[in-house]
Amino acid sequence: MTLGQGLSALAADAGTVGDLDASTDEYSNGIVELLERRVAALLGFPAAAYFPTGTMAQQVALRCWAARTGNPVVALHPLAHPELHEAESLTMVCGLRTIHTTDAPRLPTPAEVQGLGDSFGTLMLELPLREAGFVLPTWDELVATVAAARGRQAVVHLDGARLWECTAHFGRDLAQIAGLADSVYVSLYKSVGAISGAVLAGPQSLVDEAKVWRHRYGGQPYQQYPAVVSALLGLERELPRLPSYVVQARMVMEVLREELVTSMSWFRIAPEVAHTHQFKIWLPYEPEELRDAGVTQAEETGVSFFRNWWSSGPAAPPGIAVTEVTVGSQALDWTPDDVRAAIRDFVRRLPGPPARTSP
Repeated sequence: MTLGQGLSALAADAGTVGDLDASTDEYSNGIVELLERRVAALLGFPAAAYFPTGTMAQQVALRCWAARTGNPVVALHPLAHPELHEAESLTMVCGLRTIHTTDAPRLPTPAEVQGLGDSFGTLMLELPLREAGFVLPTWDELVATVAAARGRQAVVHLDGARLWECTAHFGRDLAQIAGLADSVYVSLYKSVGAISGAVLAGPQSLVDEAKVWRHRYGGQPYQQYPAVVSALLGLERELPRLPSYVVQARMVMEVLREELVTSMSWFRIAPEVAHTHQFKIWLPYEPEELRDAGVTQAEETGVSFFRNWWSSGPAAPPGIAVTEVTVGSQALDWTPDDVRAAIRDFVRRLPGPPARTSP
């Protein structure tokens, strides 16, 4: 989408979610407060605060909880976003310390939380855990893990950047899922398609304190209405469709696995069944080989099944690449035969049979 197309679409649709005769926001009032009330209601909390980024929202939440509990230690997974993608923000900016709940590629178990040697003030759970393959626990496991943290006199914060699409897996609505925790952060661009932005929801007193820290962090620009309008549009249009994306993702994953069994010496897809509308796949090729195949397929057929590929990590064997598959609105009309044909065409474009690999 071009800049002009994006601006035109936003202007054309803005009137469906807001009053076009109302004044624009100033320092997080007006339509920003409308969005905060909307997200708070969806998540079942009394209050919420809008932030320009999720990184800022979570730093503020965790430092507020540390001050309230008197414990600066945050227990979280080593694959969690703050550990991998925020340049040590919790330590360098907030003065917090992190400990790891488990090294397994899944959410921690109640026993692992109960057995942590260090005292911790906050347990942070990323739902879903992206780097492990967008994985989720069962509902009963999640309930028990939260109870284990409470047994350690800790509060629970949900990194819910992608919480929106978890309802299908848990069989619960957003408020029931979020209600297990003391606070929740949600992204507004990852699943609902906003320009940018995030929301922190929780008790009124926590949100009031978070808004003070938001100002201190420089997270209260003079005007933010374009991003906020796009978020309101996403909540109105995209949020109700996410469960259908999850159903479609499960079909895509099943067909993909069937096809790769016959054409690859080794591959891995995680999780076994899609928990959300996203999953990960590893193939025994160099990233450049897979990117080239995808680009030529898109240029010649107009079909783009995979986006980018990258190395699976410094500790992984050479010659293995990983990508993330996201099933969205453009894939809803695909049949199993469509998926099968696209995968076969993609594999055909790869440079010969891959070497057998034992990762």
